[in-house]
Amino acid sequence: MIRIVADDKIPFLKGVLEPFADITYLPGSKISSHSLKGADALLIRTLTSCDERLLKGSSVRFIGTATIGTDHIDNEFCNKHSITRVSAPGCNAGAVLQYISAALSDIYAKTGISMGNLTLGIIGAGHIGKKVEILGHALGMKVLVNDPPRERREGSSGFTSISRVLEESDILTLHVPLNKTGQDKSWHLLDRDALSLMKPGAWLINSARGEVVDGAGLIDVLRSRKSLNLILDVWENEPSINIELLCSASLATPHIAGYSWEGKANASAAIVRELSLAFDLPYKDWYPENIPDPAMKTCTIQCNDKPTEEIIFEAISHTYKIRNDDRNLRTFPENFASLRDGYSFRREFSAYQISHDNICTDAMKLLLRLGFFVNPAV
Repeated sequence: MIRIVADDKIPFLKGVLEPFADITYLPGSKISSHSLKGADALLIRTLTSCDERLLKGSSVRFIGTATIGTDHIDNEFCNKHSITRVSAPGCNAGAVLQYISAALSDIYAKTGISMGNLTLGIIGAGHIGKKVEILGHALGMKVLVNDPPRERREGSSGFTSISRVLEESDILTLHVPLNKTGQDKSWHLLDRDALSLMKPGAWLINSARGEVVDGAGLIDVLRSRKSLNLILDVWENEPSINIELLCSASLATPHIAGYSWEGKANASAAIVRELSLAFDLPYKDWYPENIPDPAMKTCTIQCNDKPTEEIIFEAISHTYKIRNDDRNLRTFPENFASLRDGYSFRREFSAYQISHDNICTDAMKLLLRLGFFVNPAV
């Protein structure tokens, strides 16, 4: 029987592997070298830094992180000691799409400007960025995409230089992993000089990693221009976030853009599958059951004379009220960690059905494309 140490906040995990494994559940921040004595596998989230200090002398040969990112894992050390690492890329893409959609809805409500009159810039077009790109096109936006790794693989067609994306975007959204070194280094990718290229009145949405944006440089730009609008879900030095940035942001949330029940189920299933393959356990096709239903599964929309954009944003707002998370963080910024770790997960668009009267074809097509179930016309 293998021995596993697991973060006790990984959803759906408890009770699954116990028939075939000896499992110790601990808070992610409390997992220590001492707790890894005799462990074969480690299942974690981002709160556990897997470096030499934690892993040296341990018997761990498998690390599964129920996250899309792996910047909390020392890959060089793991390579040297033949430790397998797996993550869950794309697991929360639907949740982040929902977050970005809610942010666009909020921008529309605040400005009254149709998305079709705006340019959307996307830096990082992986699992999440691709979905955001589809959303932007569907809303009639001009979309500019910057993704150097993909451009090297696929050619330059369809990709735009980062300077042009910064200069031309009305709304810029970041979806890159955090790379501290290398050709695709993203640490402080948007420093003061890069941020200064953004057009006056532009919106910057960061739901990737806080360190992708240079916080000090961002504050300098805000102090000198005061014409950059911020929507921030991730922050440098979490959970000790910068209060000046919090006060400057139009929307501020506690690193929960990817926090949906579907995203958590996808992540847990991914690491259980890879663990089963590595240790020949009978859970290669396991997926969580009994994902909670949303409180109000049906969204009823009176569509007569409403523009397609208003119909779409009404449906999005029904599934996720982003202002509630903003209000909670502004009220209790010192509780950033508990707001994040105790978050009530959302359900994604696919959990909702739209009831309507006389919905237009364009709105129906876009709602279906986002994943909603649209009831037939009554």
